[in-house]
Amino acid sequence: MNLEEELQLFIHNLEGMDKYRLPQRAYHTIRLAIRDLILPPGTTLLEREISETLQMSRTPVREALVRLEIEGVVRLVPRRGFIVEPIEQHDLKEVYEIITTLDSLAIETATANATIGELDYLETIIEEQQAALIKEDLKQWSVLDDLFHTTITEYAQNKRLKAAIDSYADQSYRARLFTIKERPIPQRSIIEHKAIVFCMRAKDGKAASMLIQSHRRRAQKEILEVLDNINQIRIASN
Repeated sequence: MNLEEELQLFIHNLEGMDKYRLPQRAYHTIRLAIRDLILPPGTTLLEREISETLQMSRTPVREALVRLEIEGVVRLVPRRGFIVEPIEQHDLKEVYEIITTLDSLAIETATANATIGELDYLETIIEEQQAALIKEDLKQWSVLDDLFHTTITEYAQNKRLKAAIDSYADQSYRARLFTIKERPIPQRSIIEHKAIVFCMRAKDGKAASMLIQSHRRRAQKEILEVLDNINQIRIASN
């Protein structure tokens, strides 16, 4: 399957896009394709080709690409088009510092708010993560990992906090997905997720906050190490 076919399949499987106006639909579709590595780092995005794939005019596609450029996701190269930005170590380190702080705040509030049923749902996500690891489906594990963290954020019931976290979540998710096959099998994350939910059940927001900070920092360390290895290999090959 070539890139165009893979992108078309990805678009076909997206849900809820009909509710958006064309510029928003183009923006969310391209953003999610970049996040999920359907459009990996270094991919050239031509307005004409994207327009044909999305079956819309070039104007909303152009608006979407300009918006993504402002957000630092793509870069305009004269006479070449837009290029999907690489995952840079320095940028990712800053992203994780922010997310770790915001996650810590969110989980304290979520611990106070969450019902037994909602905590049971977090346990269900963890069980599904374990099943994904047994099947060696690291992509599904990554999707569920993202769901675990976004669900906790939703339990905080703070729209502004959620919006702040969401603005960085795509970058951390893309990095996790990009490095997942080069990192240790994430059994440790399962253990940490269980410990986080245990503290939430005990209504110990401070302990849950400390655990999620430690969890995020460990993941950051692993991802940065993998990115460093990838960069060294790339430099050596050049």
